[in-house]
Amino acid sequence: MRTVYLFIGLIISSFSFGQNVKTRLLNAVKGLEADAQFKHAILSLYVVDSKTGNVVFDKNSQTGLAPASCQKVVTSVSAFEMLGKDFRYKTLIGKDYSTGDPGKSDAGCLFIIGGGDPTFGSWRWKSTTDTVIFSKIAELLKRQKITSFNENLVIEDYLYGFSPLPEGWIWQDIGNYYGAACFGFNWRENQYDMILNPGEKPGYPADVNTLKPFLYDVRIQNNIYTGKSGSGDNGYIYSSPFSNTIITKGTIPFQKEPFSISGSMPNPSNVFRNDLVQFLAKNNITFRGQSYSAVETVLNNTPVHKATHIIDSIFSPTLDSMNYWFLKKSVNLYGEAFLKSLVKRKKGVDIGSNTYDTGISIIKNFWKERGIEKSALNIIDGSGLSPANRVTAHALVTIMQYARQQSWFPSFYYALPEANGIKMKDGYISGVRSYTGYVKSRSGAEYTFSFII
Repeated sequence: MRTVYLFIGLIISSFSFGQNVKTRLLNAVKGLEADAQFKHAILSLYVVDSKTGNVVFDKNSQTGLAPASCQKVVTSVSAFEMLGKDFRYKTLIGKDYSTGDPGKSDAGCLFIIGGGDPTFGSWRWKSTTDTVIFSKIAELLKRQKITSFNENLVIEDYLYGFSPLPEGWIWQDIGNYYGAACFGFNWRENQYDMILNPGEKPGYPADVNTLKPFLYDVRIQNNIYTGKSGSGDNGYIYSSPFSNTIITKGTIPFQKEPFSISGSMPNPSNVFRNDLVQFLAKNNITFRGQSYSAVETVLNNTPVHKATHIIDSIFSPTLDSMNYWFLKKSVNLYGEAFLKSLVKRKKGVDIGSNTYDTGISIIKNFWKERGIEKSALNIIDGSGLSPANRVTAHALVTIMQYARQQSWFPSFYYALPEANGIKMKDGYISGVRSYTGYVKSRSGAEYTFSFII
């Protein structure tokens, strides 16, 4: 946090009067470097005049450093350009008549065909909440006069194959909510809350009260203890996609009330399908068979059953609306979804196991055509969560400058967080602080900057 205050102080003081900016920045950077906490650090700062593009200050701008969440602006701008600000995801609702009679009110199987929508079941929009989605599906079936299915509920979730996570994400992250994997079918941002009861006093084990939403077919090995009062959330969840084992460790604060920590769903299809069956049953729509996901059938070496008729579809909010949460609240899942959508748009539906390699190649090629060397964007994901990413401050500023010239820029600018009048994306992972954005001096001069340390 001290780095944040030092950085904001650097920017505000340097740009306050719009004169001798280079000298002010040079002195401010020397001051930062002299600070004891930066003794073993690498600092990169690149500043240009927003209107002319002229370089105002350059220190290590061509050095590739871990950008943390500032990498989100790379994915965001790429998605705006290649997908469009009005891009929407589509989830298909299908059926078949494998044993059902087309002339009657029943059918064979119901299919929910995932299109990679990261907002499906999200609480951030009224139109995407879990109850609204369930109600939409029930209404679609009632309009079709379907009241029962002779066979199964099938969740088609294999759009992205068996690579829901990018290589390079660390074990400590992927079980927690910010490390949620991006599947072909996503539900409630693939996030759940683990409600824990603190022990009788510090040092005692904490007990798992419940999971919201409930995760089916999982085993929890809980190793979370009770810390001191006010000690905060120091609990970690360890799990991986397609696994049914969840391990926890760390501490939660001592208090009388339950305490919640958030994890990533190992298999969001399981949560969705079980809850949907219960919801439809309450609405007098029943299944005589089972519910399962397409990935499960592949893992069990059994044939994948596909829909023969598409009933209707459910659309996501537009990309510019999703991008607001992607940048403002740094939702990593959206960045991974955008990256994979670039692959689907460029390469078609049959994506397979090379989703990330292909998506990164698409982004690198796009920016190479606009003057950024591929080696300046040495990335492995869409959100910046991996500590193995390496991006230059020069590349970030070039991308931010490019965005200023585009028709969708107002939406992009609006989504950027604001601190002390500075519109900027910030990033944090262990050992890294990063910032990139736009600032205006009191004299009216505008600057685009990137700072990584």
